[in-house]
Amino acid sequence: MISINFRDSRPIYEQVKDSLRRLIVSGALPPDEKLPSVRELASQLVINPNTIQRAYRELEHEGYQVEHAADGRTAVDLALERDYDLILLDVLLPQLNGMEVLRRVRKHKDVPVIMVTARDAVMDKVAGLDAGADDYLTKPFAIEELFARIRVALKRSEAVRAASGVGGVGAGEGATGAAAVPPAGDSAKTSAAPSPAALTVGSVALDPDRREVTVGRSPIALTAREFDVLALLMAHAETVLTRERIAHEALGYEYVGDTNNVDVHIAHLRAKIEDAGGARIIQTVRGVGYVCRA
Repeated sequence: MISINFRDSRPIYEQVKDSLRRLIVSGALPPDEKLPSVRELASQLVINPNTIQRAYRELEHEGYQVEHAADGRTAVDLALERDYDLILLDVLLPQLNGMEVLRRVRKHKDVPVIMVTARDAVMDKVAGLDAGADDYLTKPFAIEELFARIRVALKRSEAVRAASGVGGVGAGEGATGAAAVPPAGDSAKTSAAPSPAALTVGSVALDPDRREVTVGRSPIALTAREFDVLALLMAHAETVLTRERIAHEALGYEYVGDTNNVDVHIAHLRAKIEDAGGARIIQTVRGVGYVCRA
C-alpha cells in the first residue's frame, strides 16, 4: 500500500518513491506487474500528477530490477540458474530456511548476500555471517539504510572482480577467474615471499596483497569482511578505534548505532586466532571500541 504523510518533512515525491521501493523489495509488487498510471496514483493519493511522475523518474534512474522468490527452494533454484548482482535473503522462508539457502548458494557462487530479517539476536547474526552472508540487516530498518548497504555490497563485489581481472563476469563466476592462478616463471616463485607491506602483531601476520593471515606459520581462513576488520586494526596497532570507524572504514557503511555487526566480526576474529594458538591481540576498550596490541 502506498501512503503519504503531509506532516513529514520529506518531499511528497520521496515518500511515494520510498513506498514503491518497499513494495518492490518485499515482493508485494511482482517484477512483471505494471505500476499504477501517473493519473491513477495521483487521484488515489490526491496529489499533483507531476509529483508522481517525478517519483517514477527517480526509480527508473536508480535502475534496480528485482525478482522475488516465494520460498527457499525456489530461491536456491533461481540463484543457481541465473547470475544476480546481489541477493536479499530472509531467514524465515517456507520449505527451506534462509540459512540453508545461503549455505547451498555459497557452495557454487560468490554473489553478495545481505540477510534482511526480523531475527536480531547476536547468535542469529553470527550464524548468518558464518554461513557466508556479506551483511546482516534487522527489521525494522530505514529504506535508505538498505539501499546504502546494497550500494556498498555492489561496489565491494565490483572491486573484487576488478582486482581478480574478471570484470564484467557475472556474480558468482569471479572466484574462478584465471587471475587467481600465479604466472609461471620467477614471479610464481617469489609469490611465496611475504609482502613488504605485511603487518605483524604478536604471532599474527597479515599480508594485505595476498589477503592471507597466519598465526605462527599456520594460515587461518577469514571471510572478506573479517580480513578487512583485522587489517584495519593491525594497521593502527596500539591505537583505539571506535566502532563507528571500524564500521565505516572496514565494513564500508555509515555507522547507524547498531554495534552488533562490528562486535560479531571481532568475536569471530578472536575465536579463529585463539583456536590457532594465538594470543588475544584484539582487546575491548569499554565504551569506545577496540585496540590491537601484542
